[in-house]
Formats: sequence, C-alpha cells, structure tokens
Amino acid sequence: MDAREAAMLALNAGERQGGWSEGELKKRLAAAGLDSRDAALATRLCYGVLQNRILLDFRLGQFSRLPLGRMESKVRQILRLGACQLLFFDRIPHSAAVNSAVALTKRYSKNPRAAGMVNGVLRNLERNLDRLPAIPKGDISEYFSILYSHPQWLVDMLLPLLGEKETEELLTANNTPPPTSAVVNPLRTTPEALLVRLAEEGAEAELHPWLEGCLLLGKTGDLEALPAFQQGLLHIQDPASRLAVLASGASPGMRVLDVCAAPGGKSFSAAMQMEGKGEVLACDLHPHKKRLLEAGARRLGLSCLTAGTADGRVFRPEWDAAFDLVLVDAPCSGLGVIRKKPDIREKDPAALEGLPPVQKAILANAARYVRPGGALLYSTCTLLTRENEDVVHGFLAERPDFKAEAFTLPGPVGVCPTGSVTLWPQRHGTDGFFLCKLRREG
Repeated sequence: MDAREAAMLALNAGERQGGWSEGELKKRLAAAGLDSRDAALATRLCYGVLQNRILLDFRLGQFSRLPLGRMESKVRQILRLGACQLLFFDRIPHSAAVNSAVALTKRYSKNPRAAGMVNGVLRNLERNLDRLPAIPKGDISEYFSILYSHPQWLVDMLLPLLGEKETEELLTANNTPPPTSAVVNPLRTTPEALLVRLAEEGAEAELHPWLEGCLLLGKTGDLEALPAFQQGLLHIQDPASRLAVLASGASPGMRVLDVCAAPGGKSFSAAMQMEGKGEVLACDLHPHKKRLLEAGARRLGLSCLTAGTADGRVFRPEWDAAFDLVLVDAPCSGLGVIRKKPDIREKDPAALEGLPPVQKAILANAARYVRPGGALLYSTCTLLTRENEDVVHGFLAERPDFKAEAFTLPGPVGVCPTGSVTLWPQRHGTDGFFLCKLRREG
C-alpha cells in the first residue's frame, strides 16, 4: 500500500461514516508500514481533499459526463485525489497523479470501464489547467462557497456578520494550515530554556509574537516523541484556549472546576497559571477521557489536578456553591477550528440546531457550582451567535445574580469591556473562539 492508496481508503471510510476519521488514516498508515515521507504525503493528500472538496467536485463536474454522485464511492475519492494533485501539488508530476489514479481504479473498481473514465477526466482536466472555466460570480455566496470550499449555508451566515471582504479573509484563513502552538510549562522550564532544548532536539520553535509563555512550533516530526514533550515541558494548546484561561483569572489557591475538560488544555493551563497551588477538578462525560486527563496531568507534573467523570447537565449536590471558578467549554459546532479540522465544514446544519439547548443546560447547571463572589467562564470554539451570545444572554435573563465582567487580554485583543469577545482567525491568528466571563454576586 502506498500513500495514495492509504489516503483513498481513509477518505472513503470517512465518507461512509458521515465524517472524517483521523484515526482511520493512522490505522491505514500503521498497517501499510509507510515511512515518514510517504505517511506525510498521505496526510497532506487527505487534508487537501477535505479542505477543497467542493471546489474539486466543481472542477471534476466540468470534465466528467457522469455526475460524481453516481460513481462508486472509491472511484469518487480517486478522482478527487487526482484532481487535488493536479490543482494544488506543484511538486507531484501530473503523469504520476494520473497514472496512480488509473492504477487504483483498476484495483478497486468493479466496473471495467471505470479506469478509462478516470484517465479521460483527469487528462482533460490536466490539458485545461491554464484555461479552467470561470466560477460563476453572479451569487457572491455561491461563488465563495465553491472557491473556498465552504458550505453555502455557512457563507450565508458569515456575510451579514463580516461583510464580503472579511468573509473572504476568514475563508482564506480557514484554508491556511496554522502553526502548531504550545504553552510552556512554567513549573518545569522557561520559554527561553525550552527554545534551546527544542533546537537541540531538532525541532523549530519561536516565541509567540504577543502571547507570553507560548511558542510556535515547526518541523517537529512526531511531536509526542520529543523528549521535551515526554518530560512535560510543554503542552499543545491554541492561543485562543490559552486566552480563555487568562480571562478566567485563575490564580494560586483557587478551587477550580472544569466541567467539559477533555482533552484537558484549559485545565492544564489553569493549574499552571495557579502555580500548582490550589485544586483543579477536571471532569468529562466519558470515562476513557478521564484516563487521558490523568495521563496529561502526570506528564506535566500537575499534582493539584484531579480528573473525574461527570455529566455537565446533571447536578452534583456536593459541588453546590463550592468553587471559586468554573470553566464551561461547551460542546459546539466547532466552526471556529475548520483550519485544523477541515471536515467540520461537511457537518449537517440541521444536526447543529440541537446544540444551543445542550449548551444552555450545561451553563445553567455549572452556575450552581460557583460560590458567591466566584467566576464562571463560558467558551466555545464556534462563531455562531446562537451558540455564543444568545446562550449567554438567555442565561443572564434567568440568573440576575450573575453579571458580565470586563477583562483585558494581550496583543490585538485588548480590553473587553462587555465581558465577552469573539476571536477570529483572520483578525487574531487564533482559532475561532468565543469566551465570556461572568461573576456571581456575593
């Protein structure tokens, strides 16, 4: 099995399951025994198809008499992979992209004529790369949807919020892979010392331009294999998530509850911000995630953190008014992290409409755990008003003893006088993220 075959099988499995399975790709790569170079190619091919699927299908549709929806699933993925290489991979010879697609089709298609069809479509696309038919510009929403491969319903929601210019900037940012960011563990090292250590281990790193204690990483290879990672000198976290913890005001000696903690980034950052003094109870609904939280805390040396299992919607009487700070990183549509998880754009919008009631229930229950005078931080990694501001406003209408509290964050974020802020990839260089700080009157 080579890189293209592994990528095709992983994409096909993801489409059958109704969503992208990164675990499926890892399983295929391990079974194939691919070296690091071929494994990296398979990964880039998968993400390339997921990131550009709407545009790829549009281009293929211009050169194929048979609609993609009527093709065998694996043939459809083979065509997308071939077109992705022709359109976006400058270092791959066109002949290699087409010939490998034909060979894969011969191996996996039940139709003896499919290989000829794949060859014809891709050769026709190749011949026209310098004169591709224009994407219709009559409807700006449809145009952006095709050009940047975002669902039109999402573009329709963004345009009134951002206008044409900034919507295009956001869609462009979503199609640009971000650098890997890491938070330095101040209990074990300093940013300067860690930079030296990472250089010795062959990894590229630099200080974040405006977020203290944060590094931007590059060319790390298998990050988890680095001794610096294994020894708990850093943990991977987007600046947006780190900013949420800064806004929360977590400080030494506090008793903190994180009700939706997995994979643990905010809990770990809170414990570090507290200098390991106090108590952080990190809970999640699923028992296997409790083990992940415990493993992360051990690696980072965070003895003040305890992992637990809990349903954020179900009241725990023993926690009533027991915490100085409660973190609610609510389950959400994830539309702020498309640049890292390109498959999110494939989500069924109808299924997302059921999220706000869940978010409201978790927030209302978590508020009962905040002591008088304590703080509550609500956050999501989505950009939809109905999951962000609307949830908070509904909560405040029912709980007049909570008030939004202003805070200040570093860099381009600055002062947040209303107690909430939306972070945007195109403005801040972070994940798309909403956070709101509330204070319970005491």
